[in-house]
Amino acid sequence: MRDRLGAHTGTIMSDIFISYARPNEPLARQAGDALRAMGYDVWRDDELPAHRSYGEVIEERIRTAKAVLVLWSNDAARSQWVRAEADAARELGTLVQVSLDGILPPMPFNQIQCADLMGWRGDTDGAGWQKVVSSIASLAGTATPSLRASRGDIGTSEDVMVCVLPFQNMSGDGEQEYFSDGISEDIIIDLSKVSSLSVVARNTAFALKGKSPDIGHLTRDLGVTHLLEGSVRKAGSRVRITAELLDCASGQQVWAERFDRDLTDIFAIQDEISKAIVSALQLKLLPQEKKAIEHRGTNKPDAYNLYLLARQHWVSGNSGDRRRDELVVRVCQQATTIDPGYAKAWALMALAQSELGRLYGLPEDGKEAAEKALSLDPQVPEARCALARHLVQQGKATEAEDLLRDVLAHHPDSWEANKEMAYLVFREGRVEESVPFFEKAVSLMDTDYHDAGMLMTCYESLGDTANMRRVGQIAFERVERAVAQDPMNGTAMAMGAGALGAMGDEDRAREWISRTLLLDPNNIHARYNLACSLVSLGDNQGAIDLLGPYFDRVELTDWHHTGVDPDMDRIRDDPRFVSMRNEAGKRLGQM
Repeated sequence: MRDRLGAHTGTIMSDIFISYARPNEPLARQAGDALRAMGYDVWRDDELPAHRSYGEVIEERIRTAKAVLVLWSNDAARSQWVRAEADAARELGTLVQVSLDGILPPMPFNQIQCADLMGWRGDTDGAGWQKVVSSIASLAGTATPSLRASRGDIGTSEDVMVCVLPFQNMSGDGEQEYFSDGISEDIIIDLSKVSSLSVVARNTAFALKGKSPDIGHLTRDLGVTHLLEGSVRKAGSRVRITAELLDCASGQQVWAERFDRDLTDIFAIQDEISKAIVSALQLKLLPQEKKAIEHRGTNKPDAYNLYLLARQHWVSGNSGDRRRDELVVRVCQQATTIDPGYAKAWALMALAQSELGRLYGLPEDGKEAAEKALSLDPQVPEARCALARHLVQQGKATEAEDLLRDVLAHHPDSWEANKEMAYLVFREGRVEESVPFFEKAVSLMDTDYHDAGMLMTCYESLGDTANMRRVGQIAFERVERAVAQDPMNGTAMAMGAGALGAMGDEDRAREWISRTLLLDPNNIHARYNLACSLVSLGDNQGAIDLLGPYFDRVELTDWHHTGVDPDMDRIRDDPRFVSMRNEAGKRLGQM
């Protein structure tokens, strides 16, 4: 029996074809009902005619549909039918896709815009569903006047989707890359605050960095209508920013400007760019949206510059790297010295300090910095994540989980909050429940190879080889970029070895293990991940050999992690492993 469901409206040509896996039937029904209520014809296959072949009808319905709505989930990603239907829609330019459980769509669909419906229960007012409606309307047209009313009068008859390409660093100094990246990311964030405008996610946009964009791909697969590109040149106290908005359909320039200003005008430049784009596209900027765009958190350009530097290192993917965390703390301390009221800098400092305390036993736990940040901005997500870590350290995991769920309710696209929730439930032994949060974190940050590595562990534990290999490929691509920037990055190389193993390339995995141990033998977190790889490759004794120095230096949080990590299941009862872990537990006061 096929693993998906559908319905038949009785028309030869339907507006919308819905594709999904059978376990998601209740949500598929709700989606179909909601779209029918708007006046669309919706086709599924629960009333297939008895006299025609299954494949023939499906092919016909996909070919004649104006939009194909694919509901991705863990089950859908494993379904050959859903994949085939999504591929057909992609070729026809009718694909609209959503994620029901936070999973990143499988390749090649992970490069195409995907609405987030994690936790959706049929609510038609939510931002995720409205994004689906907007995409469908652009393909199938507006079904009824009520649809336009539900979306609001946005001042244009067509949906507008902007892709902000990472601005080029023209400073002649690669060390200034963080500044141009930070400007690009802030413009994406600003434009995302405009309700009448859709913006390609940072992760997808930054995947195009340094490449010549394929306009056809962007318009066909992502629904992009306009491209924003530009450059940044920073020299001393001066900055030059050029920006150009292009219409993808005509290739014509819609707007362009060059800003030659003092660095002290950087915030005004960003505001002007965002407002100019809204004006050029003839969209309506609501008062609260204008206020949100103008809110920078600091009016000190030097503090902002330092924050961007710290942020670039924080998102490098090198989770657990002591050098990274110490650098972030130092730079954020300088930023907060310049502007003591800079909540985002205090919050980022709190996260880095909590990492140092958690992994290396240093006295700072980030609590004081987090509380300072929250006194300035009660909703800054990074600070609340740091407090959640503090609660976990105190044995208050339930309170920490409640806090993180509240953070995600307000900031569903927070990379940090999704990471923290993923780790919390993973370390509670709820591996399957952690998957959507790890998937979301991976989808939000194109440098994040560490959470892709955690997903490999999750999927291997769940017996899901297809998804394990999918995220293994994602992890390895990201690791390769990290190692190209820093060939001595043992943390990344260890994750690369695991990714190669997940993809079935055992010989190269072992080569990377040897290389990592040669270049960075004292990196205990790399050692642990290499041991995980060896267990997966069937070399249990080799894994235990690597874990000796790890257990000699492991701190409490990671000691607890070894007790629940599925990667350790095959050696958990080995006398040597038990002895090493017990000795570490005694040192940490746990035995």
